Amino acid sequence: MQKISKFTVVMISGLFFFAGVFGISLGLALSNTKYIIDNENFTEFDTALPTRILDINGELITELASEEKREIISINHLPQHMIDALVSREDRIFYSHHGFSIKALFRAVIGQALHLSLGGGSTLTQQIAGTLYCDRRDMSYMRKLKELWWAIQMERRFSKNEILELYLNKIYFGGGTYGVNAASKYYFGHSATEITPAEAAILVVQLSNPAHYNPFEYPNRAMDRQKYVLSAMVEGGLITQEQSDSSFEEYWANFDYTRTGNTQIRTRDDNAPWFSEYVRRELSNMIYGTDDIYSSGFTVNTTLNLKNQIAAQNTMERYIAYANRSYQRSSSERQNEAFKIYTPLTELLTLTFNLGQLKVSQQRNEALALSTYTKTINPIVDVLSLVCGVDSLKVGIANKANAVAKSNVGKNVIEGTMIAIENSTGYITSLVGGSKFDGENQFIRAIQAKLQPGSSFKPLYYSAAIDSQQFTPSTIISDTPIVFHTADGKPYIPQNFRGEWKGDVELWYALAHSMNVPSLKILDGIGFDTAINRAIDLLGIPKDEVPNRGFVPGYPIGLGVCSVRPIELAHAYACFANGGKEVVPIAIRNVEDKNGNVFLNPEKDVRQKQQAKGAAAQIISPQTAYTMTKLLENTVKSGTLAGPTGNGSKFTYRDANGRKYTIPAAGKTGTTQNWADAWTACFTPYYTSIFWFGFDKPGQSLGLQLTGSTLAGYAMASFMQKAHEGLPYKNFVRPSTGTVDVTVCSVSGALPTEDCEGHKITLTFLDGTQPTELCTVHSGNSTGRILGLYRLEQELYRSGFASDLIIKDNNPLTFDLEGTTSMDSSMSSSYDFLQEDEFGNAPDYNFLLD
Repeated sequence: MQKISKFTVVMISGLFFFAGVFGISLGLALSNTKYIIDNENFTEFDTALPTRILDINGELITELASEEKREIISINHLPQHMIDALVSREDRIFYSHHGFSIKALFRAVIGQALHLSLGGGSTLTQQIAGTLYCDRRDMSYMRKLKELWWAIQMERRFSKNEILELYLNKIYFGGGTYGVNAASKYYFGHSATEITPAEAAILVVQLSNPAHYNPFEYPNRAMDRQKYVLSAMVEGGLITQEQSDSSFEEYWANFDYTRTGNTQIRTRDDNAPWFSEYVRRELSNMIYGTDDIYSSGFTVNTTLNLKNQIAAQNTMERYIAYANRSYQRSSSERQNEAFKIYTPLTELLTLTFNLGQLKVSQQRNEALALSTYTKTINPIVDVLSLVCGVDSLKVGIANKANAVAKSNVGKNVIEGTMIAIENSTGYITSLVGGSKFDGENQFIRAIQAKLQPGSSFKPLYYSAAIDSQQFTPSTIISDTPIVFHTADGKPYIPQNFRGEWKGDVELWYALAHSMNVPSLKILDGIGFDTAINRAIDLLGIPKDEVPNRGFVPGYPIGLGVCSVRPIELAHAYACFANGGKEVVPIAIRNVEDKNGNVFLNPEKDVRQKQQAKGAAAQIISPQTAYTMTKLLENTVKSGTLAGPTGNGSKFTYRDANGRKYTIPAAGKTGTTQNWADAWTACFTPYYTSIFWFGFDKPGQSLGLQLTGSTLAGYAMASFMQKAHEGLPYKNFVRPSTGTVDVTVCSVSGALPTEDCEGHKITLTFLDGTQPTELCTVHSGNSTGRILGLYRLEQELYRSGFASDLIIKDNNPLTFDLEGTTSMDSSMSSSYDFLQEDEFGNAPDYNFLLD
């Protein structure tokens, strides 16, 4: 027997291997071909179905659809010149090729290799095959090969007219429209059955780059391409020159020069436009390739509660309108006062020195001039841009004017946003991104805006102070003017709201009343890095974003001088309500396909990621979270939210038996420097809500009358009152161990005596940090009454008489007086009122108490 060489064995094995690979590949290809035969028979194509967005209770919020009627339009109902325009522009040999063009392919390959624009290499069949079976964002050669394969299979299966019909009903035409019927309604305001030759040319121009050739933004570009398509149709004998000219002139004679590319026609009913837009954007990041959120018939099960959403929308509409009325009224009052004072002076100077430029009355014509430009000059400029072929006249001048106008609006019109989430799940139950949602206002501020949080930031690092055990809810902190010094020695002098000072206060009181100096002393005590790290953890800010958020170690950070999104603030406050565990806000629970099968499950993904974090998902301890919650309840009961909530009574309801109950609430207000932003954060055992009001363009003041308490606080109270209607009583969950409630003196922070009546408050402490000494301010013994002179110290300080007071061993007393050396009990008779009487009793200093 002849011996077989090793080379021969290797060759035979290789052949068998490649034969196997080829066989498997061929089998897969044929199975896919069978798939196209079984499932892509065009006569059996399902009608394009909208994506339905449902709320938490299964109620319809809205539908996302590419077509108003959501029906595939038959090619037999389209004018012939629509088909002719498409073929002339995109694929002149469409009726003769078998799905691809060798010449076009070579041209595209050479263009890619030489980085030249030599035209596309895809036929109409390849384009629709890529849309249906590939991800056209993939620019690899492998995608082109797949596209080619599917194009060949489609040509084998479908007739040319069926391919065209599929193409015209599936392809993207710009402006958020899919299919020729939706595109015709968007661009021309009528169905595709009425398309003229000029309109057909405009539509097919959009296929290559709808943003670049949008006729509303770039009419001259669109016009040039339109002429090219019409000329090709004339050259091909598809229409006459007269038909081309007539249609062209009619189109531009009736063109709407005032419309912009952002002015989309919103034909759908939408019960929550801000929320559904947020969901649409999320879906766009989740669904791609051959699936289409506008026509695949998905059902999106969301977290929204429509009852709460309607309450949120009504509340924001009302309070945004109120804020603007109040702001305009106060602005007018200031302007009128200025005109009363300065106008006569400038008019006098104008006449005396012949200085016409000082004439104030000329400035009053600015509004009239702007109106004249908008209504009269701008349309003329648009016509000139077409006649002269200069796009910059429209795009440059008009857009600059619009930019200036929008900038002015951003500085003079108050906006607002809110978001509410469920504490236990992170479900976004309500979302309002701004004032009226339209083509010019689609910035979802609750999700996208980065804003200074002001004092609403304080609880974040207060939680680190409680953790440190250096501070407790009853720690005494002095609220008096002070100069801090930065690391480089520069002075930093904070001010309280309205410039008021309270003297010695307890920590709970300082937080409830949003005091700046005590807060910065707390910040100083725990350190900048500790405070910043805690805040970032609670807010859930990604590490790569932190450097651009202004979290700079220093005293300003203690007053919220950084940037956060409202949804991040909701993340932080919900953590307090959720026992210190991370709460991830989500809007989409799952997405079902048209057959009811779960297609996407975002909530499951979020839960799995949280489980993977393990202990790291517990951002702060349950004990610290509960202590912070009880601290922030004081803001509602007696602090800056007491007025808006009626000391919490607005959350009082009746059960089925008529018994009253009040759902507990906690929160914090925030007003930034120069009164530019008004915040309120509030949470109950059910929900956390964040409200913000301010200007889109920073630097403008809302004024003293529109603050976190007086504006955002009332909006929050109105919404939360509605949101909790019908919910049973529920309290914040208390950890089984680690916290203790202690009644303390509200003046000294120590354990109360019988003399502290009327000055008692019950506070929650981390176990082991509660006070153990008796109050010495209100005590009846001489030692306590003398030590009670700390109030006298404040009084002397306020009067400028003494800089410090030290009490030693009951008696003698030692004072450091301004410009005076220390004295003992034999001080001059001017201070005899400080001495004990002849019976050894301490004097009564109650007259110094509040």
